[in-house]
Amino acid sequence: MIGKIIELFSASQAEPEAATNDARQLASAALLIEVAKADADFSDAERAALLKLLRSTFDLDDEGLTALESLAAERSSDAVSLHEFTRVIVDACEPEERCQLVGLMWQVAFSDDHLDKYEEHLIRKVADLLYVSHSDLMRMKHQAKPI
Repeated sequence: MIGKIIELFSASQAEPEAATNDARQLASAALLIEVAKADADFSDAERAALLKLLRSTFDLDDEGLTALESLAAERSSDAVSLHEFTRVIVDACEPEERCQLVGLMWQVAFSDDHLDKYEEHLIRKVADLLYVSHSDLMRMKHQAKPI
């Protein structure tokens, strides 16, 4: 099973566009997991929000969602820095897509009805690494904030 997941998400010479899309999905999922873990409490609400966002954003079926979550959690745990994820996003995504990813990160952070200072710090740091402007960062925060 793990071999199939790794094969699915490893870069393929024959299909560079598909490989780029898979890498983008993996990096996005890993960043969302990083936000959920930032406050040292990966709650059920955060996990549910993360899975819902991944499913809708990348149009994944149950098997694909499970595989993506598993591999992203593994890569997130093994990561030395955020640069390995943010570099993929910067290289593969347009500015609006990067801004939307920051919006997804805010949604995960707000999903447990509490924005922790560590979650906010991480999102600000990632937004900076993704070259998302401060005004876009704040716009996405206000859009994601529950009323």
